[in-house]
Parts: sequence; C-alpha cells; structure tokens
Amino acid sequence: MQRRKFIRLVGGGTIAAAVTTTASLSGCATTGAYPDAAIEAWKGPGNETDPRRRAVAYAITAPNPHNLQPWLVDLRQPDVIVLKTDPQRVLPETDPFGRQILIGHGAFLELLVMALAKEGLAAKVTLWPEGELPLDLNAWDGRPIARIALGKPASEAAPDALFAQILKRHTPKSDYDATRAVSAVTLQTLLESSNVNGITLGGTVDDAKLPAMRELCWQSAQVELLNPRTSLESLQLTRIGPAEILKHRDGISLNTGFVRFANAVGMVDRNAPLAQGTTAYKTAFGRFEGHSRTAMGFVWLTSAGNSRSQQIDAGRAYVRLQLKASELGVGVHPMSQALQEFSDMKPYYDKIHQLILGKNAPSTAADATVQMFCRLGYTASPPPATPRRALERFIQA
Repeated sequence: MQRRKFIRLVGGGTIAAAVTTTASLSGCATTGAYPDAAIEAWKGPGNETDPRRRAVAYAITAPNPHNLQPWLVDLRQPDVIVLKTDPQRVLPETDPFGRQILIGHGAFLELLVMALAKEGLAAKVTLWPEGELPLDLNAWDGRPIARIALGKPASEAAPDALFAQILKRHTPKSDYDATRAVSAVTLQTLLESSNVNGITLGGTVDDAKLPAMRELCWQSAQVELLNPRTSLESLQLTRIGPAEILKHRDGISLNTGFVRFANAVGMVDRNAPLAQGTTAYKTAFGRFEGHSRTAMGFVWLTSAGNSRSQQIDAGRAYVRLQLKASELGVGVHPMSQALQEFSDMKPYYDKIHQLILGKNAPSTAADATVQMFCRLGYTASPPPATPRRALERFIQA
C-alpha cells in the first residue's frame, strides 16, 4: 500500500500509537523535552568573568515574540553596553510595525539592568540616543535602542528580589487546568508586581467576564491561522525535532513524538500556508482553541500612548509580571493575536481596545494602547525552558 494512502486510512490515533512505540524503542523523548544543549542558557552565565557578559547571559532568557531573540549588544566601549536590534529578526506579517519586537527588547533591558545590579553595577539607561526606529521595518538599521552606562551603585542599594526568578521563568504554552481557579488575591499580587513608569496593569478572574475574553482570544487566533501570510510566517519559524532545534535554537520548537513523525512522513509542509483538513491545521487549531478555552483569568498592560519608548517600557513591565508569576507558581502566557496590527485583524484590534480601555483603537502614537494581553492559569506540570542561541551570537565585541 502506498504510504500516503496508508496514512490517510489509519488516522491520527494509530499514528500516535505508532509514534509512542517507535520513540520508546529508539530512546527519543516523547514528552516534548528539548535537547540539553539548546537550553543551556537557562543554567546561567557559567564561567563568564566579564560582568557585562554575565549580565547579558541572563538577559537573553527574556520573553520575546516567536522566540526570535532579536537582540544585539555592543561591548566595544568600556563600561558601556549598547543594545541594538537585528533587523533581520522581525515579523513583518504579524508585527508589521515592530511593536512586539520592541516589547521583547524592553524585557531584555529589564533583565539586563537587574543582572548588572546583581554584579554590583548601576545602570544608567538612555533610550534612543540616535533617534527612534521608524515604523517601516524595511528602514530599520543599526541605530541603538538603548545605551547603558555602568557605574557603582549606592552602598545602600538592595538587589531586586525578582532576580532569583530569572532562570526559573518559563512561559506555559499548554492548556491550563480548567478545574483550578486563580484567586483574586493572586491576581492582585501580580498586578502590584510591576512599577514601571507609565505602564498600567489590569486583569480579571471574574467568571462573568472570562467567556467574552476567551472567545476574543479564539476568534483572533483563527484570523492569524487562516491568513496565508501570517500562518506561513509562523510555519517557517517552526523547528521540529532535536536536530532542527539544536541547529537554530530559536523560533517555535516542537519535539513531541507525533509532530516529529508527521514531519518525517511529509504531513507537515512549512513552505505553504495551513490548509484545511491537514494535520498541521488541526494541530494548530486545537492548540489555540485549548489555550483560549482554558484561560482562568487574564492580565493586560496598557500605556497612555504608543511611542517607541512606551513599547520598551511595556516590555520591562511585562517581564517583571512574568517573574512575579514564576515566584507565585501561576502561568502567564501572551494571547496577543488581537493586538497584531495587520489589516485582517483590525476588527479584533478595535474590539480589544473597546473591551479593555473603552476607547477606539489607537491611530497615532499619542493614543492609549493595549500593549499586552495574557491568559492566566495553572499547568499540570512545570513548563519547559525554551531554546536560546549561544551567548556569542548576541555580542558585538
């Protein structure tokens, strides 16, 4: 029998069973665990002696869209770190103005400052010393996002209590336990965790409000998945199996037995948009629907405007929120599809701003903006560390 006909006849259940058997025999993990070398960044800076490099080693664990890890740091000037972006590591379809990419830079910057303080160094941060990056991604260049001048802190300066969570902070990318509620006390503790100037945190665990927000997540996720350009952008950043994950150490890593098997037999095509009825289509839709339906609460970050600096500040606030969530043992996972600024998403972009702010979606950099929207909940097991590229890949020295 031809292979394609056999696959079509046996269906997913038999394939999944076959995967479990063959994976067990070969010694490959079926749990989705990533290769050790791909997650070595989560062990910390190791034997690094330069305090700047040590701080960067912590900062590269920052959350960022599609795990692109778009950061570059210039260490060529003594006692200075210059943070730049890699203009090739952007998402022109789902993030056409680079707003989410810059939120990822804000998260990096916050971890960097915290790690420098742990090294006994104060950090004077100057944003956009040569001017802001433009809205047009094609015009992004090597201008710095931030210049961080180092000095000795005041003797009474206390280390940031959240530093201890940096290497423990992992984003849960699985369904939450729908039988376990997030308490109002936990929510309030989270909302009080971030004091970044100009960024406001909000949230809810109110059962009466959750259905509308879950539905918004699910509907907006479908828009991203069904748009050929945006779905293809994600597919081309998907790394399947240990070899690909080790080679790239970025993007969307999938290492479960079923996905590896489906990829091996040609059931996953990453050079074409998702097609209805395919394994990739069903898997992606099931994952996003599960994430949406099992949200046990939501948190969001807003700013009074939408300048490049406010986007950076949103990232600084967001990573602090995640660090506090790690301390509390609760999951915080972005469900920001409705905040993506491509044309097909506009109805949901408008809707989420009305839902959260009671205002129209921003049309200028002076308008109030929802910067992040995340689901809350508890997972059955701790989320795994996400792959990171080697430290040297980020440093210009």
